[in-house]
Amino acid sequence: MSTKWGSLHSTLLRLHLTKLTPLFIHEDLTEPPKNLRIQESDGISKTLFNLLDHSYAMVLGIDIGGANTKLASSDGKLVELHYVPLWKNTSLPKVLLDIAKRLKPEKVAVVITGELADCFPDKETGISYIVDAVNNAFKDAYFLDSNGMFTKEKKRELAAANWMASALLVGREYEDCIFVDIGSTTTDIIPIKYGIPHAGKTDFERLKKSELVYSGVLRTNVAALLDKVLLGGAAFRISSELFAITADAYMVLGMLSIKEYTCETPDGAGKRVTDAKRRLARVVCADLSEVGDEELVLMSQQVMEAQLRDIKDALCDVAKGHGVSKIVACGVGEFIAKRAADELGFEIALLSQRYGKEVSRVFPAYAVARLQQEQG
Repeated sequence: MSTKWGSLHSTLLRLHLTKLTPLFIHEDLTEPPKNLRIQESDGISKTLFNLLDHSYAMVLGIDIGGANTKLASSDGKLVELHYVPLWKNTSLPKVLLDIAKRLKPEKVAVVITGELADCFPDKETGISYIVDAVNNAFKDAYFLDSNGMFTKEKKRELAAANWMASALLVGREYEDCIFVDIGSTTTDIIPIKYGIPHAGKTDFERLKKSELVYSGVLRTNVAALLDKVLLGGAAFRISSELFAITADAYMVLGMLSIKEYTCETPDGAGKRVTDAKRRLARVVCADLSEVGDEELVLMSQQVMEAQLRDIKDALCDVAKGHGVSKIVACGVGEFIAKRAADELGFEIALLSQRYGKEVSRVFPAYAVARLQQEQG
């Protein structure tokens, strides 16, 4: 390894560990890749580290959600996460155009979950908007529907289909299992038998069948999980304002890092542990002069336990209904899936151990890219 490249390689690895870097960095590279660039975009630091030239024939998977747009190449060497909240004055069309210009993928495979954003009057409008944005940016885009079929058509079955891509890929390797993806906002709990997903085809149906828990490790309002909190032996009712989110609780518990806190904060302030404590204090209408570290840790633990209870209850429902007790988990909340499985006595396999943490956090994007590549 040359001295110059060795120094740059070391610097990139440090950036990868300390910033919101959306790309998997190989530590064993002895020469610089053909195309390497670091850029700042929309206030988010991105390290772009492709192992081949941008013009190489790759399939790019895109998972377009209401809050996040996630990317992964079919070889898993490129991974990105863009915070693009659709309910605001969305920059999705521009973000996709920038991605297309920068990466130049030969083919794109897309899954959609952002159609439910409340900026759209109905799901069809949301699907149409997202499909148009994708097609305007990419010349050859395919969309996976909730039946596991690729299409170029706009149709309602494109709604909330990202779990299908993941479950199809997981089913090939694990056959009988419960696929669990705990993300920033929701938790998918998908029964798989003989390699085939057996979940409801809409979010509405999956909520009824405990296959969707609308709770995640970043964006969920603490007030949606707790009615009361026990502090100092007394039960406190809590405010129903959006003062703190689950990301704040997991920051205080040391289970999330700043780079993993990829969403906005409720108060628009920072993402340090002190900032998270200040927001949690407001949940009981207090500030840091009234509640101390011990009480805030207790509150955070109760947030986690409440979320765990919801997820474990749903896991038990699905396990009982399908006779499966092995979990295959991914997502930024993989640590919660591991704890739930341990408490229930279920076997668990973590996709981060197979594919790496970066791919695990954007697994639907990676899965849909793999599926499309195999179709040719």
